[in-house]
This record gives sequence, C-alpha cells and structure tokens, in this order.
Amino acid sequence: MKFIAVLVLCAFYFAGLQAQCPDPALLKDNNGTKLCARLFEDSHYYNEQSCGGKSLDVYKGDDCPIMPVWWNNRVSSLVVSKFCSLTVWSRTKKEGKRRKFSAGVVHRLKDVGQGLFSNWNNDISGYFCEC
Repeated sequence: MKFIAVLVLCAFYFAGLQAQCPDPALLKDNNGTKLCARLFEDSHYYNEQSCGGKSLDVYKGDDCPIMPVWWNNRVSSLVVSKFCSLTVWSRTKKEGKRRKFSAGVVHRLKDVGQGLFSNWNNDISGYFCEC
C-alpha cells in the first residue's frame, strides 16, 4: 500500500515539473492584474512542456525598445492575452526585423520564421504590447 502511495506522489511531482503555457484568456500576474503577454525563456519540442524557465510579464502599453540585459535574445516561447497584440523587434531601439503576434500561444519561437534562414528563437531585443 505504501508503495502505491509513493508512486502516486511521484507521478504528481513529476507532472508538476512539466511546464504548461497559460491560457491567453486567463493571463494574469500574481496580484490578479491582467497581462498583455508573458514571455518565457524555455520552449520544448512537446507543446505541453513549453513555456518553461523564467518568465517576463508584459502589461498593457508596455513599450520596451531595449530589453533588460538578462532578457535580451533569451525568449523562446510566449503567450499573448486575448484582445492584445505584441510587436517585437530583432534589434534594440526597435530596429531590425519586426513581427506582430496576436492573441494566442507560441510554443516554439524556433518554428516562427524570420526571413529565409532564421527564426525568432532567442532573437527578441525589444517589444511593444497593446490591448
């Protein structure tokens, strides 16, 4: 009986280690304030394991032409809240390539093309979010 209880507890523990992208319609910070978007440093081949690692909360109207050093070129997955859009740039000061993400989940920025030979994985250096 103890063995079964241990197995059940282990299953819950390891299930909690898997990241899961939040629902765009329910995207809020820890205080319950609605977010415009949330950026994540990790992604994974399996969608249910994306949106992991550290995250950066983006609020309505946030305009960040220069990402903080620890976030520059580190975003691998993202979630944009319902009725919002997130515009990103590949270089600081809103220069370089630009892409607009509408409401929804992007599990792997590696799958989002940026020109002929590149993608948006670890290539966001600035953003603007509006709702």
